[in-house]
Amino acid sequence: MRTLRLLAFTASFAAAMAGCALKAPPTADELRREVLPQAPLPDAFRAGGGVSAPVADPWLASFGEPALTALVNEALAYNADLRIAAARVEQAAGYVKVASGSLLPSVGVIGLGGGKSGGGGGLDGIFLNASLELDVWGRLRYGSAAAREQFAAAEADYAYARQSLAAMVAKSWFLAVEAGMQRAIAKDSLGSSESLMRMADDRLRIGSGTALALAQARATVGTYRDTLRQIEQSREQALRALELLVGRYPAAEISVADQLSRMPAPLPVGVPSELLERRPDVVAAERRVAAAFHRVGEAKAAQLPRISLTAGGSNVSSELIVLKDVSSPVWSLGANLVAPIYQGGALRAQVEIRSAEQKQAVAEYARAGQKAFSEVETALGTESILRERDAILATAIRDNEEALKLARIQYQVGSVDLRTVEQSQLSLYAARTSRLRVQSEQLAQRANLYLALGGGV
Repeated sequence: MRTLRLLAFTASFAAAMAGCALKAPPTADELRREVLPQAPLPDAFRAGGGVSAPVADPWLASFGEPALTALVNEALAYNADLRIAAARVEQAAGYVKVASGSLLPSVGVIGLGGGKSGGGGGLDGIFLNASLELDVWGRLRYGSAAAREQFAAAEADYAYARQSLAAMVAKSWFLAVEAGMQRAIAKDSLGSSESLMRMADDRLRIGSGTALALAQARATVGTYRDTLRQIEQSREQALRALELLVGRYPAAEISVADQLSRMPAPLPVGVPSELLERRPDVVAAERRVAAAFHRVGEAKAAQLPRISLTAGGSNVSSELIVLKDVSSPVWSLGANLVAPIYQGGALRAQVEIRSAEQKQAVAEYARAGQKAFSEVETALGTESILRERDAILATAIRDNEEALKLARIQYQVGSVDLRTVEQSQLSLYAARTSRLRVQSEQLAQRANLYLALGGGV
């Protein structure tokens, strides 16, 4: 009971001595003004293409692909990189407990027992000791605050890792679907080329064609066959990449849709002033600035004297020696003061190191903010250009289809040679593959835009 009273006294005395408040790290607004002085935020994103409304969560449903949503959930459960990020959060939580433990009393007990040869007895006893450092200058509290901010940063990093993984799975899905559709286009073009080769062979047999035309037709068929094999290889690689993301064995056996999703409606993008508060990677950078600020305070406080209170008690008995009073335990209460006098400039250098780390954290926050704005503007601008290209290529496909139809008719009547037909077919193939690439890239850019805006999964 006396030990408990002593510990209660030391705890209350420590609370009184350590009552001074810590200096607060810079707020988000203060950071923004400091690191982005030459980049005033506009009222809306300059690239346009979005709606000035709050970003909607979750965003996967906008693609209308339940199978894609299921794969994203599978990746969130089994992706190895994401599990690494989750482990970092657990580590940071452990560091918070370690740092917070320094603010509490440290209590230890030592038991002693002994005997003599040929019989019982000996020296028996128990020693109890407790100590508590009075955090007068805030060194321990700064360290605890820094650990909490690091934990918050790790949580934000994990949230951003989840969002990045979801976007990566979506983009890999679109790429795999596109590869399957490109394969279908290549097969269609190969069939058309083989038809032209048969037509050239028939014309040669009836005497209206030439061996050169037939050789050229065969060469074109070979080229399309090689293109088809390249596309099939790319499709297998896309499927394997998707399987790795979701944690499966890369066997290129995962099922994806046969057609690309329809492009969702224009996305609510909010306003630039909200972006830095919404993106988890920017939030993580802001928390690291706060952690670095507290580390500076911790290093400065380490230059000042440390005051600790100690309390202890013991009770020892023995059959070998006569103790002065074996019935009354011994208790003690004291205080220690340790003041650094000379350590070769190590403590001052530690302050300089922590200050440099704080500058680095501030610069990294600025970089994260600039990256966030750039990614949103780039995704919005790219999506707008791709939308225009899609319309242009749709017209080009119709024109090339008409040109190929007319070229085949004229070749059949002998008014043009086979090379003209092949050129028309090649132009149509290029227009179809280009438009499919644009449509796939539109969906990928929409996933990039969701990620850039800090949209949740």
